[in-house]
Amino acid sequence: MFFGPFKFPKTCTRQIDKVNLHSKIRIIIKNLNTLKTNLLKLLFILFPVVLLAQTVKEKEVNHQFQTWASLNTVTKFSEHWGIAADAHLRTNDFFQDNNFFFLRGGLAYIPNSKFSFTAGYAHMWLAPKITEWSTFSDENRMYQQVQMNTKSGNLSILQRIRNEQRWQEIIVNDVETGKNKFSNRVRYLISTTIPIFKNKKAPSLVLSDELLIQFGKDIVYNTFDQNRFFVGIKQSINPKLSYDFGYMNVYQQKSNGYQYDMNHTLRLFFYMNSSVAPTKK
Repeated sequence: MFFGPFKFPKTCTRQIDKVNLHSKIRIIIKNLNTLKTNLLKLLFILFPVVLLAQTVKEKEVNHQFQTWASLNTVTKFSEHWGIAADAHLRTNDFFQDNNFFFLRGGLAYIPNSKFSFTAGYAHMWLAPKITEWSTFSDENRMYQQVQMNTKSGNLSILQRIRNEQRWQEIIVNDVETGKNKFSNRVRYLISTTIPIFKNKKAPSLVLSDELLIQFGKDIVYNTFDQNRFFVGIKQSINPKLSYDFGYMNVYQQKSNGYQYDMNHTLRLFFYMNSSVAPTKK
């Protein structure tokens, strides 16, 4: 018996088409709702970013010209122990205005010629930045550091990690408030001395860079504190005394996060190593 192809009645076909249409409409509505939800989520995420972009101030860089001089000493009183002490003077506009005075001292343990470990205390007198003010801000500082001296071929490489706890006095309207801002600052220095003449008494080229970052309750916008890049010459005056002289670029972020100081600095540092330890017989 032969059966031809089965055909739905027209009424059934219309019902199936309606069901398919309703399913498609439900799917479209569901997709639109999903899209709407995703767009709302995206707007919720982007709105604070757009608002922040509208409120953040444009970056400002203030260029300054400074002079920085210092004496850095290490005096050994035994085979492995010594006193590290240094004094600094930094001025603005090439000795025209004071920037800061700084003294630092510490006890150093020197196990060999490659390593030294130092801990101590430092004090800074920071001059006011507002011309009409006269009150200096005091900073008390504790520090700990590790220094490593190595050689690679004819290059001398100095690396130093220093950790500082800083209590910076807060001055308001040229008046001492009796309050301090505390922060912890970590510094990493790498310095390379490159001989450029065969004569050992001739100057060598020095390249160094130091990165300083800070942390604390009052450090909100400037975890990056500053970077110090130096290029210059280094020369020995005698076996105990040497100096370096050159250009240092100090790029420092201010506490508000959008202002920076670009300090173009003429630097002259002296280094003295001596010993008062009793000589071995």
